[in-house]
Amino acid sequence: MSVETLSFDRRGGGWSVLAALADADGSARHPFIRAMCAPGAATRDLADAIHLLCALHGRHPGVIDHAFGHRSSQTAEPWLEAAAEAFADERALLARLTAAAGPIPSTPGQAESEAAVNAQRHALDMLAQSDRAGCAVGASIALVLDWHAVRALMSAAADRAGFAPLPSNLPIDAETQTIAVTLAAEAPVERAMSFGAQQLLAQHRALWDLAEARKSARDRS
Repeated sequence: MSVETLSFDRRGGGWSVLAALADADGSARHPFIRAMCAPGAATRDLADAIHLLCALHGRHPGVIDHAFGHRSSQTAEPWLEAAAEAFADERALLARLTAAAGPIPSTPGQAESEAAVNAQRHALDMLAQSDRAGCAVGASIALVLDWHAVRALMSAAADRAGFAPLPSNLPIDAETQTIAVTLAAEAPVERAMSFGAQQLLAQHRALWDLAEARKSARDRS
């Protein structure tokens, strides 16, 4: 699956800021993701990316689980509950891909990489449990929107492993737009949602930066 096919029109309504952030700063724009989704990507680089992704999002509770469990928004609870249930399937797929990938590729600076991902996971945990109304929901929405591109990488890894993953059951954009528009009616909540989304996307970019740096380190060694 080409990552270029994943971008579509999300404009309009109160969620335009979140949609613009996801389109401009999301994983689909990162050169590492584009390289991994292209034909000929090195198997060890795909495997390493899957291990890093699993370290960030493979544990329960995750971003959406924390946001739902924190009960930060009654309005968003049905959406968060559905998203959390669907992300459990994504987590299971990620675990299967990690097992199929085998041991994490030997890379210089492994301890530093592990520390960096641990710090990222802690930052996401704090973000998803924020008491600022809208922040955790914004992060969860950004995760769901950005997962389109992440799923492309996972699909590439699954193809390399010889199996076809089931389609994602995460909320479709129309459902996400509805909840975003409803919550964004209050300006402070809209700002908090934007902040949460920005922070989530920044952590994803940092993860792909790390994966790209690790690839370069292996290529040099």
